[in-house]
Amino acid sequence: RSYEYFLFCEDIGAEPLPVLAAGVPCQNSWKGGAGQQGGIPFEADLNGKPSPYTYMGKPLTMESYLQELLDLIEWANGDPKTSALAKIRAKAGHPKPFNLKYLGIGNEDLIGETFLKRYRFLIDGIRKAHPEITIVGTVGPFWEGSDYEYGWREAKANNIPIVDEHYYNSPSWYFHHRDFYDNYDRIGTKVYLGEWASKRNNVSNALVEAAYLTHVERNADVVVVSSYAPLLAKEGHTNWNPDLIYFNNKEVKPTANYYVQRAFGQNNGDEYIYADLQVNGGNDIRERIDHSVVKDSKTGDIIIKVVSLLPKASTLKIQLGEEALKGYSSQATLSVLSKESAPDRQREWDKNTTRSIQISGEFTLDVPQYSVSVIRIKPTKK
Repeated sequence: RSYEYFLFCEDIGAEPLPVLAAGVPCQNSWKGGAGQQGGIPFEADLNGKPSPYTYMGKPLTMESYLQELLDLIEWANGDPKTSALAKIRAKAGHPKPFNLKYLGIGNEDLIGETFLKRYRFLIDGIRKAHPEITIVGTVGPFWEGSDYEYGWREAKANNIPIVDEHYYNSPSWYFHHRDFYDNYDRIGTKVYLGEWASKRNNVSNALVEAAYLTHVERNADVVVVSSYAPLLAKEGHTNWNPDLIYFNNKEVKPTANYYVQRAFGQNNGDEYIYADLQVNGGNDIRERIDHSVVKDSKTGDIIIKVVSLLPKASTLKIQLGEEALKGYSSQATLSVLSKESAPDRQREWDKNTTRSIQISGEFTLDVPQYSVSVIRIKPTKK
């Protein structure tokens, strides 16, 4: 499975980020319902007795489990000429290293002493053996509460570079928490928004997720990585809702949410640019239009995203300034996802269009009702 996972990441151009157990059951599980979080034992806990847990026919302890994680890193990144594990990878058909950079430890766990003892042991062991690997920690399954608070406290105290935040909330929560990351500490531990969604695959959900993402982009100095809810789900065999892409034995069915994630994923940047966006109307109108402007340093492209939650079309004035557009084409590409009727309980966009538009330091943009618009401005060729 690890091999297939790494190949899949390579095929789609994604950085592999395996998230592995911290030596305890996932998501606040209790051992036998007895009110005690279970965990893999340390050798010192066994008093000379064999571990009751086994892995591949061998007794499983925290020490042997740590070695399994170190072996994964060696298998993924090692040189087949000097590493027996890397030689296995090469024999399977991939002599080139996978260049693993990140490793997640823990997933939606109860942040208690049983967890922390094992969590720290694994993090310390990986840091000692592979300081080049970036550890991604965990802060529980919610956006608030004791696991979230204790998880963040541990991350700060132990200098964990990134933590994996998970939360599934209503569309209303996302609408009213678009400033969620505004007051985060800008120094130290960063966020991997690793699993999130607004609970359904309707266009209305996709729209509010798009609005939320414009603010995540604005806080990209804090949120350094983002990924959606489970990526793939086979119809008739799902155990979670929502998922991003459904499929059966004959066809693949991307969701409305997928097209939003694709629009942001294919049009991201590494520099946020302040831009004034003027909307006529009162606060109710302005609060339902969100935007972000970013620059992709690799291509030089400037990318503007505008999300409208309004039930009618709008005309916006966008002011980038002539100085900001020096060296850029006056022609830009505009891609639009839109829904002509009320998006509640509607699962598909009505339109998905792309066309050229004229832009300048100050220009107007006609925005359809219930829409996600992406403008990509390319530098002029020298």
